[in-house]
Amino acid sequence: MTLPHPAADQISLPNVLSVLGDPTRLAIVTYLARNADIPQSCSQFLDYGSKTNLSYHLAKLREAGVTRAEVVGTSRMISLRRTELDARFPGLLDSVIAAAGELPLAGAASASRDD
Repeated sequence: MTLPHPAADQISLPNVLSVLGDPTRLAIVTYLARNADIPQSCSQFLDYGSKTNLSYHLAKLREAGVTRAEVVGTSRMISLRRTELDARFPGLLDSVIAAAGELPLAGAASASRDD
């Protein structure tokens, strides 16, 4: 099963900014950025909400072109589309992630996982 993702040239700044305006989605993106080379399973983000809520947020990120979801068996592996986003909007992710570091939710998953 292949999930739809927008092509890099179809990723729009208003959609990206809108999606990143949600604290939960921003926290997910921040976590993915810290672990950029390792796709993460959806279960990695259960600290951010229920499975239903998480599915909604992950779908919004994928539809906006911020993340890529790959189906692997019964799991979905989520990765940040940093290369495409940096090419399309240079410096945007770095700026957003730096600002998100001040938010409590953005560090929640990494803090609880590192214990």
